[in-house]
Amino acid sequence: MAPRGWQGMRVTAFHVGRGIGRARGMSIIELMITVLIVMILAVIAIVSYSNYRERIRVAQAVTEITSMSAQIKHYMVDNSGPPASLAEIGLGTRIDPWGRPYFYLDLTTQKGKGKSRRDKKLNPLNTDFDLYSAGKDGLTQTQLTAHNSRDDVIRARDGKFIGLASDFDP
Repeated sequence: MAPRGWQGMRVTAFHVGRGIGRARGMSIIELMITVLIVMILAVIAIVSYSNYRERIRVAQAVTEITSMSAQIKHYMVDNSGPPASLAEIGLGTRIDPWGRPYFYLDLTTQKGKGKSRRDKKLNPLNTDFDLYSAGKDGLTQTQLTAHNSRDDVIRARDGKFIGLASDFDP
């Protein structure tokens, strides 16, 4: 026997209880949380990819400076001194991975410390020639401890060190 007031009505699970047996969408809060999680994952992926690309550019600059340094050394053996410019050995149009020309300075013609790059003790990095890239920001100063020079890819100790200025320890 059915309770009073329920005569003639069929009671099924579809009419009783919230959400039982019926399709339910996401609430606005659940949707916002999902979008937030996707955005956080996207930002992490983009930052990781940017860091990866920057490491690749630095590695490419190190390889190119190593190769250019070897060409300059060969020129020095044949001509008893470094070239006056990179153009003299066919490297004048070479650009770094950030799209800017490499910096070159013949130190054998400089008197005193001149315009040579210097470490934190103000000692010149090289005795023969300076060859470097201004790095990601494109800014550089002669002293490596300057903020603008920390991302430069440098040649130091007459070619014994080629890498980021921030990694150089005299």
